[in-house]
Amino acid sequence: MKQCTHADALPHPEPEPLDETCPECRRDGTHPVQLRLCLSCGHVGCCDSSPGRHATEHHATSGHPVMRTFEPGEDWRWCFVDHVLV
Repeated sequence: MKQCTHADALPHPEPEPLDETCPECRRDGTHPVQLRLCLSCGHVGCCDSSPGRHATEHHATSGHPVMRTFEPGEDWRWCFVDHVLV
């Protein structure tokens, strides 16, 4: 089973969210479907079901490997590099 090779390097405690919603969606006038929190820097971005796919875009431009859901009642993490749940 493939494992995430980045989880051990994440900051503790995890970073505070930089926003309560996706700032790129707010800028573009679009509505995020679901939100994701970058566990390296606290950027909040929308999921791949959203028009902008800003969480994935953030990973592509920053190289930050792991995000977690930023949705109430959900608790999971995803590694963009290793393509696995953390």
